[in-house]
Amino acid sequence: MTKERIILGIDPGTTIMGFGLIKVVGKTMQFMQLNELNLKKYDDHYLKLKLIFERTIELIDTYNPDEIAIEAPFFGKNVQSMLKLGRAQGVAMAAGLSREIPITEYLPKKIKMAITGNGNASKEQVAKMLQSMLGLKTLPKNLDATDGLAAAVCHFYNSSKVNIGKSYSGWDAFVKQNSPLTPKGGTKTTVVNLRKKKN
Repeated sequence: MTKERIILGIDPGTTIMGFGLIKVVGKTMQFMQLNELNLKKYDDHYLKLKLIFERTIELIDTYNPDEIAIEAPFFGKNVQSMLKLGRAQGVAMAAGLSREIPITEYLPKKIKMAITGNGNASKEQVAKMLQSMLGLKTLPKNLDATDGLAAAVCHFYNSSKVNIGKSYSGWDAFVKQNSPLTPKGGTKTTVVNLRKKKN
């Protein structure tokens, strides 16, 4: 009997968190769902983080994904925006880790490359390609949802390959892979110390 697995893809954000789910049967993927969590009406940054965590837990408990693919924050000039985006990603990852679901991060360019063959493709190009691949009747107004779905599809294409980027099988693995690094050649490196969870 062919084993089924479900992949949850997340495009984290503190304004809109996009997400999509696909079911993989053998070497075939099937569209399940795509949607978004709209946080525009909330002013409190910490409330937004709480809602991202709760919605991710709700998705996990509803669809029981076997794996989570998440878009890694891109490096931009606005430090405050990057910090907020990193926090949004962190709470979504924490939700997955709390349920012991393996998580893999993908850079935006890698996701675009997997879907369209072009690492500089626009959101619209990615959405249109997903529509064609998965037979979607309509596309959402905001394309954050298709970005989340794109992360899941990217993971499907890459999961048979050996090197798929940063993966975390649980909290201990996350801590181990994110231990402090020594900067090389005077490069600025932001170091986050994570203490191991006590059993």
